[in-house]
Amino acid sequence: MTTSFVRTLPVALALALASIGVSAVAQTTAEPTTTEKVKEAGKDAVNATERGAEKAWDATKSTTKKAVNATESGAEKAWDATKSGTKKAANATERGTKKAWNATKNTTKKATNATKKAAVKTGDAVENAGHKTADGMRSAGKAIGEKVPGTAENEAAKKP
Repeated sequence: MTTSFVRTLPVALALALASIGVSAVAQTTAEPTTTEKVKEAGKDAVNATERGAEKAWDATKSTTKKAVNATESGAEKAWDATKSGTKKAANATERGTKKAWNATKNTTKKATNATKKAAVKTGDAVENAGHKTADGMRSAGKAIGEKVPGTAENEAAKKP
């Protein structure tokens, strides 16, 4: 065997087999039967149903995810509003308490000062009344003393 023969044998063999295969394919490419058409249509229907079910499932998952996110967002907003409202109420109560305490302190201070002033005025009035009473008693004693013989007032009253 020569080298050229060894090289051409596989090529010839491949061509022979290819021609057999082409003729076999040509023989089997006849028009499909009704049964085959029905089987193919059934497969197409099953595939379409599977694709539709998959799309429906994907849409359901997507919609569910959106609903969950919306619910979480709404719940978070509600919680934030509750926290904010509670904080505002606490701050308002604190401010109100501060104002009430300051008003109480101011009123107490005013009442204390008024009481002190009233006590001073009362003390002054009592003191003045005591002095006037003492002065009146002294005047009365002097007048009596002038009429009683042997007293210094009597002797002083006799001197012109």
